[in-house]
Amino acid sequence: MDAQNRGRADEIDPADQWVLNPATGDYELRLDQSAGQSPAASPRGPRSRRGAGGVATPPRRQVPAQRGRRAANHSDGKGAGGADPQAGRRKRKAKKSGKKKALVWTGGVMGFVLVGVSVGAYVLYDRLNGNINSVDVGDAANGGSLKDGPLNILIIGTDKRTGKGNEGYGDRENTTGHADTTFLFHVSEDRTNATALSIPRDLKTDIPDCPTKQPDGSTKIIPGKAYTKFNESFGVAGRDPGCTMRTVKEITGVPIDHFMMADFNAVKTLTTAIDGVDVCLTKPIKDDDYSKLDLGAGDHTLQGEQALAFLRNRHGLGNESDLDRIKMQQQFIASMIRKMKEETLGNPKRMLALADAATKALTVDKAIGDIPKLKGLAEELGQIDLKNITFTTIPVRDNPNEKVRATVVLDPVKAPQVFSMLQTDTSFTEVKKKEKAAKSKQAALLKGPRAEASEVRVDVYNGSDTAGAAQKTLNWLQVQQGVLKSANKSNAPEKIDKTTLEYAPNQADQARKLADLMGLPAAAMKKGTDDAGATQPMVLTLGADFKGEGVPISGPVKPPEVDKVEADKKICAQ
Repeated sequence: MDAQNRGRADEIDPADQWVLNPATGDYELRLDQSAGQSPAASPRGPRSRRGAGGVATPPRRQVPAQRGRRAANHSDGKGAGGADPQAGRRKRKAKKSGKKKALVWTGGVMGFVLVGVSVGAYVLYDRLNGNINSVDVGDAANGGSLKDGPLNILIIGTDKRTGKGNEGYGDRENTTGHADTTFLFHVSEDRTNATALSIPRDLKTDIPDCPTKQPDGSTKIIPGKAYTKFNESFGVAGRDPGCTMRTVKEITGVPIDHFMMADFNAVKTLTTAIDGVDVCLTKPIKDDDYSKLDLGAGDHTLQGEQALAFLRNRHGLGNESDLDRIKMQQQFIASMIRKMKEETLGNPKRMLALADAATKALTVDKAIGDIPKLKGLAEELGQIDLKNITFTTIPVRDNPNEKVRATVVLDPVKAPQVFSMLQTDTSFTEVKKKEKAAKSKQAALLKGPRAEASEVRVDVYNGSDTAGAAQKTLNWLQVQQGVLKSANKSNAPEKIDKTTLEYAPNQADQARKLADLMGLPAAAMKKGTDDAGATQPMVLTLGADFKGEGVPISGPVKPPEVDKVEADKKICAQ
């Protein structure tokens, strides 16, 4: 994406659209200048000052809220009262540099809102810094460089009801709310693709102990809670977003770098800022008792209160399921992304409204708690093509411990496969062509029957730098996978870089089963020449690529069969 060209309207540098109104002393956005006009020199306003990153910013005045088309734009070029709209414009160098001196627009993709949407980030003076709320979550945020490695951003949508028009959604107006709608947004290391993983609020899980920063600067340990609903990871017992981050890491095995959080009002303000989001319904939705949503089949453009009702609606769906609501949310978000990428980035009016609304709506961790850092994040995410953004949901099944279908638990087969995709930075879209050959080789190698886990015999050696890796892996194999004929042989004779599994020809079915369980790549499989005795074990040696017991050494050969929404495709909600 050409961010600089996207940041213009009719060949006008967005920095030139902010002018000082001598009558009010405020800077105002003028959107109706012709492309052919060149800025007229005018008396310099109050002295500018340097903001973050050395970018010159105007005096700290309140930039007025977005207005409609000004009636003052007359054909004679005069504004109201005969004032020249060019008056008060700051002088610019005739030759433009790569860095804007007053206003930086950066087209990109960034998770902004409670529904996990990825949109553009626009840096609008340092005024927008004052809009952003940040929270110190300590070491719950993995942090690190925005430029290197995969990025994992947790998008937390709370059900906090504060704000006009939200009274009808429940009784949480004066509370922090819960983790109502949550996405883990994984961006690949090469920035070619991203996966937004929905986490059901009613998922039964364990919430770990959570060190939480207090207003006086001290740290309080909030006790965890076993086997409870995921949405209690935020708001309950004083849990902050760091608690939700820790919980998601426990569930998925994926370290979380940053979080972004917003409440109900974010949906209303952001959808209004872009003049609505297009949705398509295959059948009507009517919910008189709860969301008050009443939409016929076909196409609709939703914003504000109606957009929030659409995202909150559950009782108007066939089985009133939160999982079905998640699917509708994903389709809504995909449509919102398309509109922001295709229509908003080239529209200064929408860009301004979105930048203002987004920064006011966000609460983020301190590591990205200012405009320059959000801009850097947006630049990284802006490299992703829409066709390579995939939405999916953690695979779950109905809770077998409940007679009434109220909560869900992880699918024991599919959930680890999805987590493995994120842990190993494997794309749900076919964008990594260099991996295709390796995957084909692995598919051929692992083609054939599998032994039962109880029939697998294996000795485990630790050739990694992780102390106790062999014993931890043995415990995992025996207790969780049923590989009872396994033994810990302690440290290998020497350290190795890559995990290996040595097996005999007549142990191929056992090797395939163990490879499935551990996510072993084709390169790890070492087939011998002679058959083994009936009780002879295979030899598994853990290498430096060992990431933890139960964590696959490499991603699966192909993505697991799960429902997906692709951001570049229009799908009608069912």
